[in-house]
Amino acid sequence: MHTPHDPYVRVRGAREHNLKGVDVDVPRDALAVFTGVSGSGKSSLAFGTIYAEAQRRYFESVAPYARRLIHQVGAPKVGEISGLPPAVSLEQRRSAPTSRSSVGTVTNLSNSLRMLFSRAGDYPAGAERLDSDAFSPNTAAGACPECHGLGRVHRTEEELLVPDPSLSIREGAIAAWPGAWQGKNLRDILDALGYDVDRPWRELPAEQREWILFTDEQPVVTVHPVREADRIQRPYQGTYMSAHRYVMKTFADSRSATLRAKAERFLVSAPCPVCGGSRLRPEALAVTFAGRTIAELAALPLGELAGVLRGTSEAARVLTDDLKSRIAPVVELGLGYLSLDRAAPTLSAGELQRLRLATQLRSGLFGVVYVLDEPSAGLHPADTEALLTVLQRLKAAGNSVFVVEHHLDVVRGADWVVDVGPRAGEHGGRVLHSGPVAELAGVAGSATARHLFGRGGAPVRQVRPPRGHLKVGPVTRHNLRGVSAELPLGSFTAVTGVSGSGKSTLIGAITEDLAGVGRLVRVDQKPIGRTPRSNLATYTGLFDVVRKVFAGTDAARELGYGVGRFSFNVAGGRCETCQGEGFVSVELLFLPSTYAPCPDCGGARYNPETLRVTYRGRNIAQVLDMTVETAAEFFADTPAAARSLGALLDVGLGYLRLGQPATELSGGEAQRIKLASELQRGRRGHTLYLLDEPTTGLHPADVEVLMRQLHGLVDAGHTVIVVEHDMSVVAGADWVVDLGPGGGDAAGRIVAAGPPAQVARAKGSATAPYLARALRPGTGSAEGARGTPGGKEEDGGGREEESEVRARD
Repeated sequence: MHTPHDPYVRVRGAREHNLKGVDVDVPRDALAVFTGVSGSGKSSLAFGTIYAEAQRRYFESVAPYARRLIHQVGAPKVGEISGLPPAVSLEQRRSAPTSRSSVGTVTNLSNSLRMLFSRAGDYPAGAERLDSDAFSPNTAAGACPECHGLGRVHRTEEELLVPDPSLSIREGAIAAWPGAWQGKNLRDILDALGYDVDRPWRELPAEQREWILFTDEQPVVTVHPVREADRIQRPYQGTYMSAHRYVMKTFADSRSATLRAKAERFLVSAPCPVCGGSRLRPEALAVTFAGRTIAELAALPLGELAGVLRGTSEAARVLTDDLKSRIAPVVELGLGYLSLDRAAPTLSAGELQRLRLATQLRSGLFGVVYVLDEPSAGLHPADTEALLTVLQRLKAAGNSVFVVEHHLDVVRGADWVVDVGPRAGEHGGRVLHSGPVAELAGVAGSATARHLFGRGGAPVRQVRPPRGHLKVGPVTRHNLRGVSAELPLGSFTAVTGVSGSGKSTLIGAITEDLAGVGRLVRVDQKPIGRTPRSNLATYTGLFDVVRKVFAGTDAARELGYGVGRFSFNVAGGRCETCQGEGFVSVELLFLPSTYAPCPDCGGARYNPETLRVTYRGRNIAQVLDMTVETAAEFFADTPAAARSLGALLDVGLGYLRLGQPATELSGGEAQRIKLASELQRGRRGHTLYLLDEPTTGLHPADVEVLMRQLHGLVDAGHTVIVVEHDMSVVAGADWVVDLGPGGGDAAGRIVAAGPPAQVARAKGSATAPYLARALRPGTGSAEGARGTPGGKEEDGGGREEESEVRARD
């Protein structure tokens, strides 16, 4: 029996995902880090078991009807958990926020600012006091009626719609119209309406040009198509749609990203002429505080906004003090460069999570377990110390802080470490160590210990000379103002700088049109699919190969089964009860819908007839359940499958199952799958690879694996450019471009550019001291401790000799 005040959260028999009946005790009122290689099971233990059980227990006390409205993670597979307080989860949500979501709405700071203007604002003489809703662009009471609270309007212009006025309509003068039959249809309708479609556009009367391009009328006319010798063309009723109407409709309604992108080429986006981009009604903009409108205050960086609020009147003291206390933790977490009106979709996953963390700091909860998913993701080393201070403050307020983390500085700053491993997938799922950080040094099979205490090493590598240069810019976008950069081709370049310094904006300006680029491949962390039907095998094309293998078996030929029979996405071979999903939704009265394995196929996704066909003793469902590692041995003599599986192994994804749904993959895993898909292709000519923080979510041991692949691409004659915060990666680069010196308005220029050793000596660079530590053998920094190649000072010839980094305890 445990006392009610058990100082430990005690987990017994955890079997979630790959956990092998794990028993572990984690102290309460402590900062505990869960670490291990990617796929080892640390998230399954922290989120899938501890947080899921805390949530389940809480929902037991919630009315059944209310439970239907809340997303629940489900009961975990665990024997028992004792000593478990209520839990708050701060995950890196991969769902995309809407364009109406902003820093202010994510942190609730907008509510406080609106209340300040409603209660303590300076109103024009005779004006009625406005409710706080009247200061929100997301409500009918506050939104500008012209732009509906979006702040921008999209319009077309004749010069965009008709780029070459010397052409006639029949020759394609109206470039914005669709191609193929639909474009011909619109030209035939104009002809039937009596317009001269064979006269050069510039010679048509101005009123005709205006009507053709901009009318909202949609006349219906009988069209008699020009007869073609080999086709019978019958008259039909055609409806006219102007170029402007077609472009606006496509941009607003089309589900095709390609069609929307084409329509966007013919649009000019401009600030709303009524509200000037402020998104609000004139009544709200007439109210000021400290001499500024709410739109002007929302556009200020938070650090500056706090300064404005300090000098305000005594009457508004309660409201301004509340706002300042809410802004303080956001600034402390290194996000003072953000403004309240910054759109949430433009924020990184790390920035979003830290904003939510800052909101929790202000909530004043105590006695709870905070479970955080890599709070250091997207964080420059300069901000890591501030993050540790915030985590310690959460703990000091009487809470337990459980963090899934790879950043070694965060691991060092913890009171307790739970190391899961030793490897990924079925080779992981065991707790190697649960105890004080220093004691991890004695754990022989721990990859974390190897990097944390400097027992790792990496091969010595010389810096490559460039094969030419790529000129980027001048770039004027977001916080970059006319920034130009020259990046070496045939090299590995790291773009660094604190959050908000403009790194992603700079590499976003690289297009295939630039001289020297050749083929361009962007490898981002967006999901590879939005439904469980998309998985690792379907995305990489491996599933096509596997289905051909099954269709080629003697049993399949005898039964007349083609490749379509072995797809769970089409009727024929799939289980029709669950439509190939593998599970069915069970509706319960007054309770949330629950999912259960399909009663007919048991989760296999296929019907019994399909499952009778086997290849080397395995049916198609059993093959999809294999890990990449197992499948690589199974299909070793099938070249197309072996190439695809080999590429996945090379980027460290051997632990994933072939049929693992896309919805279960992390952003880092999705990025590496995309990279593997690219690696398996035969590459002809020069390719430029752009990666945005490829080491996010990776253990130092996985970073080594990934870097081998990326450096291999450069050795093969390609160019790799990464945006990166991991100093071990930056230290091993050929060229570094450091942006800054700060974030937001304090950013927007290149502070230093050159080989790592040169940038490490740059004055005024926030990156330089951390890069210098990573380059210096024997440092105890997280970056230096990863055992990745660093560089010595440049010699007289301008080349760097690489030295092996050895980190001390």
